[in-house]
Amino acid sequence: MPQQIILINLEKPREKKLEEDIRWFCNSFGLSSGRDTENIATQIVHDLLQQLAEREERISSDAIAENLDVNLSRVNHHIRNLVNAGLIYREKRALCLRGGSLKAAVQEMRKDSERMFQELEKIAEEIDEEMGLKNR
Repeated sequence: MPQQIILINLEKPREKKLEEDIRWFCNSFGLSSGRDTENIATQIVHDLLQQLAEREERISSDAIAENLDVNLSRVNHHIRNLVNAGLIYREKRALCLRGGSLKAAVQEMRKDSERMFQELEKIAEEIDEEMGLKNR
């Protein structure tokens, strides 16, 4: 499955507030788009983390939609973005946080991006050689 990792360099919140930190996290990964005026992505991530912490089990998108009182199709749209970014994954009908924690998920995403850059660098070098471009 294709993976798209978006990084946006945003100033961290000045004060430590859970809601603001989660919103900053989501915005930094481009998970909250301009059309997400209700911050549904942020609410989904917060709810997912809260439920996983309380129950220590997987959660469904149906349960998130019910908890947030949001249409299931809207929740699934944002879930797809979270899956495509590599933050969460599906195991059958359950949602799982990659690595079991937010920090571990970010570390895994970093490894993914390093692999992507290594592949890009290798192909770029081959193209340079074929085109006769010299590396300084």
